[in-house]
Amino acid sequence: SRRAAASRPPRGGARGSPAATVPSPRRRCATMADVKRLFNEEMGFCSRETSTMYEIKPGFVQGMNVPGRFYVNEALERLVFDELRSFSRQSSNVGGFLPAIKQIGNVAALPGICKYSIGLPDVHSGYGFAIGNVAAFDMGNPESVVSPGGVGFDINCGVRLVRTNLLLSDVMPVKERLAQSLFDHIPVGVGSMGIIPTKQQDLEEALQLGIDWSLREGYAWPEDKEHCEEYGRMLNADPNKVSSRAKKRGLPQLGTLGAGNHYAEIQVVDEIYDEFVAKKMGIDQKGQVCVMIHSGSRGLGHQVATDSLVEMERAMTRDNIKTNDRQLACARINSVEGQNYMKGMSAAANYAWVNRSSMTFLTRQAFAKVFNQSPEDLDMHVIYDVSHNIAKVEEHMVDGHCKQLLVHRKGSTRAFPPHHPLIPVDYQLTGQPVIVGGTMGTCSYVLTGTDQGMRDTFGSTCHGAGRALSRNKSRNNLDYGDVLKRLEDMGISIRVASPKLIMEEAPESYKDVTQVVQTCHDANISKMAVKLKPIAVVKG
Repeated sequence: SRRAAASRPPRGGARGSPAATVPSPRRRCATMADVKRLFNEEMGFCSRETSTMYEIKPGFVQGMNVPGRFYVNEALERLVFDELRSFSRQSSNVGGFLPAIKQIGNVAALPGICKYSIGLPDVHSGYGFAIGNVAAFDMGNPESVVSPGGVGFDINCGVRLVRTNLLLSDVMPVKERLAQSLFDHIPVGVGSMGIIPTKQQDLEEALQLGIDWSLREGYAWPEDKEHCEEYGRMLNADPNKVSSRAKKRGLPQLGTLGAGNHYAEIQVVDEIYDEFVAKKMGIDQKGQVCVMIHSGSRGLGHQVATDSLVEMERAMTRDNIKTNDRQLACARINSVEGQNYMKGMSAAANYAWVNRSSMTFLTRQAFAKVFNQSPEDLDMHVIYDVSHNIAKVEEHMVDGHCKQLLVHRKGSTRAFPPHHPLIPVDYQLTGQPVIVGGTMGTCSYVLTGTDQGMRDTFGSTCHGAGRALSRNKSRNNLDYGDVLKRLEDMGISIRVASPKLIMEEAPESYKDVTQVVQTCHDANISKMAVKLKPIAVVKG
């Protein structure tokens, strides 16, 4: 019971040792001070409120300040509850990953949280926060916190969609050559190094200026800036809050794709659900060719997150901040540590926009080389660029009052509605485009934001499919040759730097992205506009 749980010491919190270290994602202290419950007892705290949403009642974990909510339809709920069932069978709460639903509850216990801790349909277990978790903290409350676990290690990991005026019939005769050209132009893989010349001073300016640096250097078009979330630049960025080690890691990697689930994909429009919205995006027919680029802030962002976690553990000891999970290390938003993180995170976000802009430049070069036309003649404009690992100060309605909130979106995408002042003029009538990347060999989607999403999820929606299998399980359960043959049978060309990634990123490793998107659509937190399918994939 909640009363019994409250009598025990909270799980984790910060360590008093001066040699504070980043909590390992695989080793957890027994800081989750809940009574061990059977699965059916756990389910007593979860109630289905609509066909697309469950609510988690306070008491599910210790000290919840607000309820939790997570969006799943009947097709997706089994994965969430199987994770909880496995957790309930463990002899103790020590060790291993927490189920995503428990992480949603732990976030609901953080100081200063508003309304709900929200899980989106692609939610799965992550570091501290679940991936697919949204939480907003009241800037007017001095107790409110910022947590790097609510942003993630790959700060401003995001997706960009670039249209062309080419059709599938134009690309098919040169598809293999085009895939190879893209692979040759964009550096990929772990530790890959950029080919765009970057000196230390360039890096400092890129961290400060974001896409404005790319514009100045000729790697972006003026229209690209208009079609980026935050217009491609976080104004509170301070390169001085990024450590020399982070800069050392980031300097050679600018303009690189990286590894993991990052990709550059040549896609064709498969379905148009809303013609008005599609035309506003420059998509006017099925079979039109687009390019999707998914990447983030590389080693620089990872180091910014790592550095801040160490600082925040010390701040938690000083300010007596308690959390249910040590991985939820955090600091008061207005503390020195909180502000340092916000400024460093913003600089890393700017790096990510420069990174995607640089790869867009290289993509335009790759297409120009194969088709012997300029990128302008190929109409290679950015439709939109969205972030899905970021925390930003935004205005939202809470209990009838407009409040400034720090919205953490980890593995989730901003989805502002029509007429919102922070989206471009081009999309004022449609709502902000939301780019939802599928998995290797499956479809991707473009959605738009809604007024209901603004009210219910702080203007947020899903970001992708969400993992169903861990990377280890994918490597152990799937065969490299089988996955490759299946992609070939589907007519998808693939270029990959590391063969093991084929198994890790196979469609079977992920949830069904169509069900994820359909849940968001049915819940009216975003609306489906366009469906795309891949014809060529470049991965690390």
